[in-house]
Amino acid sequence: MPRKALVVEDDPNIAELIRLYLEKDGFEVHIAPDGKKGISEARSYQPNIILLDIMLPEADGWEVCREVREFCDVPIIFLTAKGETFDKVKGLEMGADDYIVKPFDTKELIARVHAVMRRKGETEEKSQKLCFDKLIINLDSYELIVDGKKIETPPKEMELLYHLASSPNRVYTRNQLLDEVWGFDYFGDSRTVDVHIKRLRDKLDNISDKWTLKTVWGVGYKFETMD
Repeated sequence: MPRKALVVEDDPNIAELIRLYLEKDGFEVHIAPDGKKGISEARSYQPNIILLDIMLPEADGWEVCREVREFCDVPIIFLTAKGETFDKVKGLEMGADDYIVKPFDTKELIARVHAVMRRKGETEEKSQKLCFDKLIINLDSYELIVDGKKIETPPKEMELLYHLASSPNRVYTRNQLLDEVWGFDYFGDSRTVDVHIKRLRDKLDNISDKWTLKTVWGVGYKFETMD
């Protein structure tokens, strides 16, 4: 099960940026654009962590934090432009676990998320090992086992295969794969994906009739599994 994050943020650009980096880190993400929706989502979605703006429509972050604390102890990180010491102390005294002032560095944000979840006892480390018929993709050790044999595979090919196989039957465009596997700051050609897929096919074709690395013409690629 992926870790779940709730982002309560009324600025769509900031919310989407946070979503991208959390999803890249393995989170499933819901976004709530106002405080009341945030409270409702906290109840129904049951996230593992909440990233909470203070200046929100409908109900501000203070109220959201107060109400959420009445029914659960989920880790909460305030994200806000209000950087005064008084506001930080108020947020922490209300039950928030951390307080990050905008603008913030996204890498620091992810590091803070990890730190808070460790302190709260949330399961941060998860096995990155996928098993299919005659195929084991182990991203913890960067090992690819095909029909019982270890196949030497470059790191980026491993990451691409793991990313596709983590969501069987989901189609990814080349640009999505460039963003999510190579990173948002990668400016290479989308043909890079085609080259890596071809190399993976050389290793995987005709191994099993239970799965295949499939081209979806005009769209992209998917790791297809058959019942």
